[in-house]
Amino acid sequence: MKFAPTVVEDARQVIAPLLTLEVLESMRRAVSAGTVTCSFDLGRSLQTADVDGEGFRWQGQRFAYPEACKERTIYFWDGSKFLPAARYTSALVKLVPTQWGPPTFEIDGIKMLPTARVSPYADAQRKVATVAPRAKVILDTCGGLGYFAAWCLKDHAARVLSYEKSADVLWLRSLNPWSPTQGGALDLVHGDIAERIAEVPDRSVGAILHDPPRFAIAGELYSAAFYTELARVLPRGGRLFHYTGTPNKVSRGRNLPLEVAKRLRDAGFSTEPDPDGVIAIRR
Repeated sequence: MKFAPTVVEDARQVIAPLLTLEVLESMRRAVSAGTVTCSFDLGRSLQTADVDGEGFRWQGQRFAYPEACKERTIYFWDGSKFLPAARYTSALVKLVPTQWGPPTFEIDGIKMLPTARVSPYADAQRKVATVAPRAKVILDTCGGLGYFAAWCLKDHAARVLSYEKSADVLWLRSLNPWSPTQGGALDLVHGDIAERIAEVPDRSVGAILHDPPRFAIAGELYSAAFYTELARVLPRGGRLFHYTGTPNKVSRGRNLPLEVAKRLRDAGFSTEPDPDGVIAIRR
């Protein structure tokens, strides 16, 4: 299976404003001036709007302020009013602002991306660099907000095959201006990689980025059987970055990275530790 390299532009047009408490407060402080310059796309760019006590005018359209605006919440315009960027089906999935601009997201209050010491977007850049994606077909097993895919595209990966199981996470991704959109070199698939990995041909990808949910939620993505499938789709020398974090290390004395490294070696990889997980190379 061969793919021609494709260059994808990173720019994404702002078509509807996103608000946070910080942006709303900046607009209210500017009411006496009548105009404000702020970001309606979570820090990607700056725009100017006319403001008054009831709302603001931007790109020729009038917007009323949200009735309530809470911290740690992003609000999107649904066509008539601002609503929280959150959904509940089997779990509460929520887009959450950060001090860095690019948002994180939470599932039932559990933060899915690091934000305390680094932007989740910059954190993804470091992890993607471990597999050197340029000119390779990349398998992105758990796409999330797409930050891994975004950096693969920036480094001119030949193709990014990105799987995301949750329709709600894909909806958050559609609102997030930092998330890459479908098309060009990005194939974004709504599907469970644990089931869909069998469809990926042998030795058809050049590298893998694997950032699964916690072991307690998705243990199948840490299993020997799944790692054997990852080894199958990689050629000899193909690289894998596996995010693990260190869950339960303090409370239970568990060392998940060591457990993962052992299973990967049994599946046909050599391994080396990474500050956030394991780097593996197909033997």
